[in-house]
Amino acid sequence: MKAIRIHDYGDSGALSIDEVDRPEAAPGQVLIRNRALGVNPVDWKLRSGYVKERFPLTMPCILGGDIAGVVEELGEGVTGFAVGERVYSLLGIIGAYAEYTSVDARRVAHSPGLVDDIQAASIPLAALTAWQGLFEHACLVAGQSVLIHGAAGGVGSFAVQFARAKGARVIATASARNADYVLGLGAQEVFDYRTDGTASQPTGVDLALDLVGDEVDHLLAALKPGAVLLQVAPGGNPGTAEKARAAGVDMLGIMVHPDGAQLAEIAALVDSGEVVTHVDAVFALEEVAQAHDLIQEGHTRGKIVLSC
Repeated sequence: MKAIRIHDYGDSGALSIDEVDRPEAAPGQVLIRNRALGVNPVDWKLRSGYVKERFPLTMPCILGGDIAGVVEELGEGVTGFAVGERVYSLLGIIGAYAEYTSVDARRVAHSPGLVDDIQAASIPLAALTAWQGLFEHACLVAGQSVLIHGAAGGVGSFAVQFARAKGARVIATASARNADYVLGLGAQEVFDYRTDGTASQPTGVDLALDLVGDEVDHLLAALKPGAVLLQVAPGGNPGTAEKARAAGVDMLGIMVHPDGAQLAEIAALVDSGEVVTHVDAVFALEEVAQAHDLIQEGHTRGKIVLSC
């Protein structure tokens, strides 16, 4: 089978399409024939070595975490799935960029029936990051307010919709060009801190979800004492924890974990029409370097997907 691997850290030119052995379904696993693969910011960070101290890779390495496709084979003991069914999964942070993938069945769910495989592949990592941040870590409930910093990206797009569906008041940050997009997802207010200034600063917010990782003074100023600041992959600003403590805010760093049961819940929301996914661009496997260059720019609206 074809697999996209890196043999050493580098720019997008380090990505190569290699012929490797097709995996088999071990006991407890599902072998999936991939039709589409999600591309996420963590992919270029791993490829480049930007996070190698925290996440060292064994070379050669197959990158990627999101897959969508059909069940090819069931390992011993697997129930709840049948050969030929459409499924999707988050593997973790590596192993997805290939034509076939063997996955622990507990990480697999049936794909939403109302979307195609390209759209399904755009969901797992981004949606699970938003879901786990809001509901596992922050325990968001109806009536609370949440400020989502970087709401137009993959995780932010889902976070806006999940918080809205929960009955929370959703405040978002986004550029002017993405304001209407984020409002359409369900945000009640949208701010651009680069241009709007402090006059539009929200206050008394219960929760902030930081998906950007830049200066957080404006987020802390928006939060009430006892509020929670969630950071995805924290560590970019070493002074953040001290600032949060001084403001009386609890800061939590979050990292997504695979969960098939949560993907099944998310699929139900997609099929109900409460949640939509937005694919910004689709590339063929052979165009993976272009996909990495685009996502590394950091201005994607929604998700980038590779078509197998």
